[in-house]
Formats: sequence, structure tokens, C-alpha cells
Amino acid sequence: MTLYIGREASKLWKRICAETSAESNLFIDNWKYIIAGFVFQYIHGVAARGVHYLHRPGPTLQDLGFFLLPELGQDKAYISETVFMFVFLSFFLWTFHPFVFKVKKFYTVQIWCRVLAYLVVSQTLRIFTFYSTQLPGPNYHCRPGSKLARLPEPDGVLEVLVINFPQGVIYGCGDLIFSSHMIFTLVFVLTYQKYGTRRCIKQFGWSIAIIQSLLIVASRKHYTVDVVVAW
Repeated sequence: MTLYIGREASKLWKRICAETSAESNLFIDNWKYIIAGFVFQYIHGVAARGVHYLHRPGPTLQDLGFFLLPELGQDKAYISETVFMFVFLSFFLWTFHPFVFKVKKFYTVQIWCRVLAYLVVSQTLRIFTFYSTQLPGPNYHCRPGSKLARLPEPDGVLEVLVINFPQGVIYGCGDLIFSSHMIFTLVFVLTYQKYGTRRCIKQFGWSIAIIQSLLIVASRKHYTVDVVVAW
């Protein structure tokens, strides 16, 4: 038994070393794209922070999803975030599985280059849309009477660039059309649809995406149109 474990551990270590070597070479060739993708995540955050200064709270707009789905309430708003974090972490870990398992259809560096490229394109479109039209936020902290619904004029550019993470991200307003959570979720699900190997997980991924869509609307974090446009 000890001999078997030692032999398998040796094989695993060799696989990890070989994969690390191959991925390192790919990273050297593609590091600029990876870094650019992560930098754009910050740019997207700055844009979302900036539109919060333009947000003007008002009555919640008439929405079909709000009519059909009961409101979860502030105390249950964490549910949609929990589902999103599950999707994000699951996908992140899956992209590194070639380091451990023999089944291989992609390189981790290449998959993240493609994922980040799709995220950049989607988020660029999102920035254009939420700056084109600012809707009164349906989320609880964006409604009239909330101290977080409007931001005072910034003292300077630096205040906008800092973003105030994570509060500025969690309690943002105005960046509605279209849902950033759905961008990530759908890009991840579509990526697994193309490169994943297990049919049951693909079906589960699409089910989670649908559930996430409903939870976002039920949590009043977005209007239904924000989710529909993301799809």
C-alpha cells in the first residue's frame, strides 16, 4: 500500500512539474495578454465607480421580473452572491485541473487568455451601455432615502481611481445595463461547454446560470432587462 501511494505520488509530482514547465513557457509568450486582462478588470471597476457619481435615485421602474418573482429581501441578498462565488471558484479550480489530472483538452494559460478576452469585450460593451443610460437602481442601497444611493462630488481624480474596494464594488449604483455577474457566469459556463468533458456538469452549469439569473432579479440587484441583455 505504501509502495503504491509512493508510486502514484511520484507520478503526480512529475505531471505537475511537466505541466508547470509547459505552462511557464506559454505564460512567457502570453503574459502581456493576461496582465492586460486583469488591468481591464480594474478599469471596469473605475468605470462602475464613476457612474455611481451620476446615479440619481428614483422610483423603481416597472419590471416584469419584479412582478413575477417575489422579493427576497435584504437579509437574503447574500444568496445570489454565494451562488456567484461558487461558480467563480469552481471554474477557477477547474482551469488548473490539468496540473493534477491526466484528462487534458487545454492549457491553463490559453484558457485564461481567451476568458479574459471575452470578459474585456463584454465589459467594454457594458461600460458603453451603463454610461449611455442611467437607470434608478432597484437595489436597496440605491433607492431614495439611502445614504449610499448618491455619492458626493469627488475631491479629485484620485478618489475615483481608488474605487473604495470592496465597499465601492458591493454598494455600487448605476452600473445596471447589463449584469456583470451574468457576464462572468455565462463566459464561464460557455467555456466549460466548449472545453469541459462531463455532460452532467455542463447541464448543471446551465442550470446554475438560470438560477443565478432568477436570484439576481429576485434580490433586486438588477432589472430583468439587465439579465436578458447579458444572455
